[in-house]
Amino acid sequence: MNTLIVIVHVIVCLMLIGIVLLQTGKGADMGAAFGGSSQALFGGAGPAPFLTRVTTIAAVVFMVTSLVLAYFSANLMEGSVMRGVESAPARAVEQPLVPEAGPAAEAQPAEGAQQ
Repeated sequence: MNTLIVIVHVIVCLMLIGIVLLQTGKGADMGAAFGGSSQALFGGAGPAPFLTRVTTIAAVVFMVTSLVLAYFSANLMEGSVMRGVESAPARAVEQPLVPEAGPAAEAQPAEGAQQ
């Protein structure tokens, strides 16, 4: 199940990249007015409404798969990813040993310091 969602997520990511690159910018209308363009395939409005709809659908699918994958990684992952290997128990994080600075440490001059 998790693998299927990851595959769908990757495909939707690639689709979003392609769809966004296919869309025209806001300033492209002026260039089309002088050069003239044939938009018979998508009609008079061009591909903008179709690509906007597809972008919205792909973005919704992307967000849903992102949320599902985040839920799976936070709650449902138990044990090791490798089959037949048990997960190691969690260890406490050890604090680094730092010498405490006391009055005696402050009173001594540093080595090589001129007096």
